Amino acid sequence: MDEIKNELKKGAEKKMEQTQRAAVLSKPKTHEESTENIHNTEKLQESQENVVDKPDKSKLIPFTVKMFGKWDVSGVVISDNGLKNYLNIKPVMVPRTGGRWATKPFHKNDMSIVERLINKLMIPGHRGKRHKLTSGRCSASTNAIYLQVKKSFEIIEKRTKQNPMQVLVKAVENSSVIEEIAAYRLGGIIARQAVIVSPQRRMDIALKHLAQGIYKTSFKNKKSLANVIAEELIAAADNDTKSFAVSERNRIEREAEGAR
Repeated sequence: MDEIKNELKKGAEKKMEQTQRAAVLSKPKTHEESTENIHNTEKLQESQENVVDKPDKSKLIPFTVKMFGKWDVSGVVISDNGLKNYLNIKPVMVPRTGGRWATKPFHKNDMSIVERLINKLMIPGHRGKRHKLTSGRCSASTNAIYLQVKKSFEIIEKRTKQNPMQVLVKAVENSSVIEEIAAYRLGGIIARQAVIVSPQRRMDIALKHLAQGIYKTSFKNKKSLANVIAEELIAAADNDTKSFAVSERNRIEREAEGAR
């Protein structure tokens, strides 16, 4: 009987404590008490956050996108002011947009210069009035040309000890014409007049001549396509007349000079 009485007494005391605690919690708090509780909860959250191991931001290595995942373009300089807004050297891991800009006129400048070179190499175009050199033999395989251009960049880096993107930019600058001839009918004759070439056309002509020079050299040649691409870009970057694109630029500008 005594044990039962003690248990009942403990239960009554416990219930009394619970009711008193509920009454204290339900009591409206003053502004000072509420702000103190907020500060206490914030401190508790901060202490819990500090328990979790956070990575040291100073030790983290910043991730930078590189061309083909190898070559950084942050140090590449475009010295030709006329081509700065048209020569896109934006770094991409895989220079392939799948025809995103094909149906949008004047938006090809948003495409990487490497991708534009790959597209030109797939179909270099015809040369000569009777199609003396036609591009019908080209397979137009994106993956094949992509791998060859990537390998040519490795060859350029090995031979010149330079960033291959800088060599490509310099080759395009040296291959772009400034003046060309425009023919128009004047009475019963066809007159020729030298005109200034627009920056976008300069880019198109430079890439066209580079692609045709590469195709011309690799045609019936035992050298690999990657070696031919590397040799053409290095020669054009050095402004050497061995490059087909540089020799064509000199020829066109010489004719334009005579038609002024």
